[in-house]
Amino acid sequence: MAKDGFWDDPQAAKEVMRERSELEHGLSLLDKLLERFEEAQVLLDLAQEEQDKATAKEAALALEELERGVARLEAARLLGQPDDGRSAILNINAGAGGTDAQDWAEMLLRLYSRFGERQGFEVRLLDLQEGEEAGIKSATIEVNGFQAYGQLKGETGIHRLVRISPFDASHRRHTAFASVFVSPQVDEDIEIEIKEADLRVDVFRASGAGGQHVNKTSSAVRLTHLPTGVVVQCQNEKSQHRNKELAMKVLRARLYEMELAKREAEKKQIHDSHQEIGWGSQIRSYVLAPYRLAKDHRTGVEVGNVDAVLDGDLDQFIQGFLLWRAGRRRSGQA
Repeated sequence: MAKDGFWDDPQAAKEVMRERSELEHGLSLLDKLLERFEEAQVLLDLAQEEQDKATAKEAALALEELERGVARLEAARLLGQPDDGRSAILNINAGAGGTDAQDWAEMLLRLYSRFGERQGFEVRLLDLQEGEEAGIKSATIEVNGFQAYGQLKGETGIHRLVRISPFDASHRRHTAFASVFVSPQVDEDIEIEIKEADLRVDVFRASGAGGQHVNKTSSAVRLTHLPTGVVVQCQNEKSQHRNKELAMKVLRARLYEMELAKREAEKKQIHDSHQEIGWGSQIRSYVLAPYRLAKDHRTGVEVGNVDAVLDGDLDQFIQGFLLWRAGRRRSGQA
């Protein structure tokens, strides 16, 4: 970068900076793993020398964490698609299941927020539509961080929850559905043409929490892209101008993803806006009764600790999806 003329071509310089950032990120992860390996080795040696069960347990936990870190690094190696390094915009919508579905949508919002925190990403709520009795109808969040989209892209699809409903006085088992849609955030230098004539802009009063000012003025903004029918909205900022700016950011991401989907038949099927959020279309099931299991129907990955998954531990599912996708690409299926 210190070489003369490096900045003469801004686009080429930006690409070099991006590659450098990716390499530094990978090296940082590797350094942390090596450090954790040394700590685990010290604990293991100490446990053997002193025959200390408590230290042995601590060493076992350190080794388990080390294994997860290695698996995470291996998964990161598979993130080589052009948009994998980008931040993400994630949208959740309640589907079939009534109040249970809205409660399930809120559980998913917490799941992805906790996942972001675990990864060190910045998670920002852009829009939230509360349910009538409980939960939420929909939510949109921004997940900012290196490879956030690459890690979360496999979450797009229908998610199914089976549990004893807390809203059923007879304590019967219910099934609820919610959809998740993940788009890569679009850099400002990527041109996504949105004509003013193609937009319908509606302003309305924000609902739910947000302060006195938010609820008393028409600060919320809904944008409808007429050629595609894509609708996005934002109501979490007090300023109507700021809400419109954020809604445009979400719209650009959605239109960019739609353009990518045209080139990938599989993505087009997954992101089909007419897909029913209900039976037969789920990518993953989370069963809390009569047994406890989270299973991805594409990859076959199963996790018995559903509570950890609902608390944002998605590592096994993300790694499974990336390996599954890589296998499909090698065989020409994706």
